[in-house]
Amino acid sequence: MQWAPRWLESAAAAVVGMSLLGVAVGLDAAGRLLVGAAGLFLLGLALSDAAVRPRLVADADGLTVRTLARRIGGPWAGVAVRLRAGRRLGTAVHTLEIDVGDDLVVLGRRELGANPSEVAEQLTRLRDSRG
Repeated sequence: MQWAPRWLESAAAAVVGMSLLGVAVGLDAAGRLLVGAAGLFLLGLALSDAAVRPRLVADADGLTVRTLARRIGGPWAGVAVRLRAGRRLGTAVHTLEIDVGDDLVVLGRRELGANPSEVAEQLTRLRDSRG
C-alpha cells in the first residue's frame, strides 16, 4: 500500500505558483516580494510533492516514509502509528504520527492524499494481519 499527495492538488499549486510569479512582475517592489514569495512557495510545494512520491509505503514487513532528505522506516516491531485529533481554526483536524526510533513524522491529509484516520485503520489492519 502507498500514499502520496494528489496529483491534481500538486498541479494546481504549480499553476497558481507560476501565475503568481507572472503577476508579481508587474507589481511594485513590496508586491513583487510578497506575491513572488507566495508563488515560489507554491512551486516549491509542488516540486517537493513530485520528489517524495510515494510519501508513505507499507507492506506486511513494515513501512517507509519519504522526506526530502531521507527515507525513514523499519519493521512493524519498531514502528508506532498514532492518530491525533485536534482543532485548527475551529475545524477538526486529524494527523497521522509515525514514530520510528528517534524519528517522529507527522502527516496530514494533504501529504497522504487520503484521510489520516482511514490510513491509520489500513496500517493497523496491515500490521495485525502479518500473522
